[in-house]
Amino acid sequence: MARKETAADAANPGRLKQIALTYKMTRRADKKIGLVLAAVGIVTFGVFLAIGFLIGHPIYLGLLGFLLAFLATAIVFGRRAERAAFGQMEGQPGAAAAVLDNIGRGWTTTPAVAMNRNQDVVHRAVGKAGIVLIAEGNPNRVKSLLAAEKKKMNRIVADVPVHDLIVGTGEGQVELKKLRTTMLKLPRVLTGPQVTATNDRLRALGDLMSNMPLPKGPMPKGMKLPKGGGQRGR
Repeated sequence: MARKETAADAANPGRLKQIALTYKMTRRADKKIGLVLAAVGIVTFGVFLAIGFLIGHPIYLGLLGFLLAFLATAIVFGRRAERAAFGQMEGQPGAAAAVLDNIGRGWTTTPAVAMNRNQDVVHRAVGKAGIVLIAEGNPNRVKSLLAAEKKKMNRIVADVPVHDLIVGTGEGQVELKKLRTTMLKLPRVLTGPQVTATNDRLRALGDLMSNMPLPKGPMPKGMKLPKGGGQRGR
């Protein structure tokens, strides 16, 4: 019992520190966060306390108002912190992959399934909506990446719908903060076993490509070994 209490006590400072760090991060992007949270808490508590006096139960409604004020403050803080985080991530390489990591159950995500020398990248997510290809980078350049990857998906899993999204703020693009919501709104057309089968086929393809042996015989004219290739096996 004492060991469990010690672990719980050790976890509390960690949570408080995390909340404090989140607040500091949010305050850098949202200067009014403190005033907003205070206003939400005070107004919510005040309304319930006033109702309590009107109906003759100030203590009961006061306690209820305190709990609801805390809950309302936590909800508002969470939303504004999320908005601030997305604002700081917007336009950063790998931002979409970070969002996909937290999309929730039912999705299997694979970052950077396609990339070019300019670091434009395409990520893949598989769920009951089918296959979703998410591109981030220069809108003009990623279109060719998306088209090639979509063609490959249609060839491998022709019976599974393939959606494509470009993360950005331009016309026809999906804002980073709306990426998760947009994906969750896609119509569900696959069953659980179909999703598993699709993942297995894509995983098998990845294993096949990674385990593909090098061709034997003389190298084609003009072909160069990758740097460090001669160091293998030492």
